[in-house]
Amino acid sequence: MDIISSPRLDLVSLPASFLEASLAGDQETLTQWLGIPVPSDWLENRWLMELRLGQLTEDPMSQPWLLRAIVLREERVVIGHIGFHAPPGDEYLREYTPVGAEIGYTVYPSFRQRGYATEACVALMDWGKQQQSDLRFVLSIRPDNEPSLCIARRFGFQKVGSHIDDIDGLEDVYLL
Repeated sequence: MDIISSPRLDLVSLPASFLEASLAGDQETLTQWLGIPVPSDWLENRWLMELRLGQLTEDPMSQPWLLRAIVLREERVVIGHIGFHAPPGDEYLREYTPVGAEIGYTVYPSFRQRGYATEACVALMDWGKQQQSDLRFVLSIRPDNEPSLCIARRFGFQKVGSHIDDIDGLEDVYLL
């Protein structure tokens, strides 16, 4: 199991078989694979599971860059997910940077306001820099998503553009 650890969290890389079980709603298999119960919140992002499964089917070597479960280590509970939208240098980011990787994350509502998203982002970015030292990070954030805007400001991300996301609508693009 590929795990990125931070002081309180484990970011567990998820293989195609885990995403297939997620799409099938097979919580027993998910729990067996992770070794801890997977909350029903996990199953609510079908579109994300389908998208990442498609990417893994196309390029199995991209797995470490894609979707990871955020596990609160001490309590042994899944509190959300994080990962890059694609490995570094994907075509869709080239207008912002030649070697960029976009971070996406969700912390489930009952675990918010405790610094978990910030901690998970730090761990993921540190790992990314270890893999590729010239890596630049991208965030796409809805203008009304104040918690994510606070994280972007804390790290020093700068707004470099905007676009319309198929799911979230208007998003501002930030680069670090």
